[in-house]
Amino acid sequence: MKQIDEINEKLAQNNYISNDHINTTLFLAGKLKKPILVEGPPGTGKTELAKKIAESFNRDFFRIQCYEGITYEQVVGEWNYQKQLLNLEAAREKDEDMTIFSDEFFIQRPLLTAFSNEKPSVLLIDEIDKADEELESFLLQALGEGEITVNDLDTFELKNDLIVVLTSNAQRNLLDETKDRCLYLYIDYPEFEREVSIVKRRVPDARDDMVDNIVDKTHKIRKLDLAKKPSIRATVDWVESLIALGEVQPTREALENTLNVVAKNQEDREKIIEEILNKI
Repeated sequence: MKQIDEINEKLAQNNYISNDHINTTLFLAGKLKKPILVEGPPGTGKTELAKKIAESFNRDFFRIQCYEGITYEQVVGEWNYQKQLLNLEAAREKDEDMTIFSDEFFIQRPLLTAFSNEKPSVLLIDEIDKADEELESFLLQALGEGEITVNDLDTFELKNDLIVVLTSNAQRNLLDETKDRCLYLYIDYPEFEREVSIVKRRVPDARDDMVDNIVDKTHKIRKLDLAKKPSIRATVDWVESLIALGEVQPTREALENTLNVVAKNQEDREKIIEEILNKI
């Protein structure tokens, strides 16, 4: 389909190697005006996808980074209490009437800023599984209804064509209402050919045989029972590290010496050496 091919091309032009599943989901999100819920292992490009959508389609980018205990005020906005008090005191001294509940005294945070922006935008709600259910429910209600009400101020309506990407590492189960309102996209570790293409895009000076070699070893490492499987970023870092050491045809010793970019604890490192490197 022409529109889906165009999505693939634009993402590739901005160094994001996509696939048919991702491209089709983006196309449907635009047509159906639905948020995209992206799940998958850490380091597979979930957050990067949202950034590249904005970059590829000339959209403004806004981000809500969720964490345990994040509040409504940190997502929507909050009153500038100090400014309110100072202006209220000044008005009293002059015996003047004034309101301290206006835009002048309200600090907008990412959700409200994204809603109020007049240019087509992308809103990334990153790691929504770290926020509590109450905030998750509010976010989906706001996105579903296209408006946000701030008590004592106003109701703000969505002013642009907003693409919303929610990411989750499945630390907790999301609400059924969230899943029901979103298109679901699972991004796994890439297949061999796609990861080779990604690494070549990120490290254009790397030799083809070296990239094939390192990607092959990374895929074998991911099959091991590890505490932390290597991300795409780790594969890129491994290639860059070997090039920095002048190891364009890496030796067994060089691979072990640079293993710290792949293995994130000693137990994983020892397992990789025993199961992969010792069999070279």
